[in-house]
Amino acid sequence: MISRVLLIALICVGLVVATFGAQQAPAAAGQPAPTSPGAGPVIVVETLKGIFEFETYPNEAPKTVARIVELVNKRFYNGQRVHRVVPNFVVQLGDPTTRDMTKQSDWGRMGSGTPIGVAEITKTRTHVRGAVAMAHAGDASKADSQWYIALSPQPRLDGQYTVFGKVISGMDVVGKLEVTDRIVRVTVREAK
Repeated sequence: MISRVLLIALICVGLVVATFGAQQAPAAAGQPAPTSPGAGPVIVVETLKGIFEFETYPNEAPKTVARIVELVNKRFYNGQRVHRVVPNFVVQLGDPTTRDMTKQSDWGRMGSGTPIGVAEITKTRTHVRGAVAMAHAGDASKADSQWYIALSPQPRLDGQYTVFGKVISGMDVVGKLEVTDRIVRVTVREAK
């Protein structure tokens, strides 16, 4: 009887590891993190606290992904700072005024100056832990360059913001970020 219970327990543990372990396992050192089927370019964000990567979803949010990739390729995010952190909610960045510490009271109000122009909100991509979505001040079509990462599931945000990506490695780094932490550089790599 004990061996049967032990066998069942081991099978359950194996199923849990097989189900969740593969999804949560970090990439091996020096190896790019794998992406989901259908994912587009991967955004690599290097901060002073470490590196995190997020896959993008051009099938669901083509204009949003194209605009973010364009800004990354123009080095728009390099040298910016995290301007908003709400524990167990979000980490936000993308305001170019964050490069100037004397303007901290204005952080979170600016963007690139070119809104995306459409709200690409879908039921397919929701605010799970690690979701990357466009911030806006009330009109999703006017989202510009600011985006946030959900630190925990946020279903109340679904249907209001364009989720265009998800963190695939370095969520521990995201969890350590604080207001004023500097973004060293942001680059793009192809999905693997």
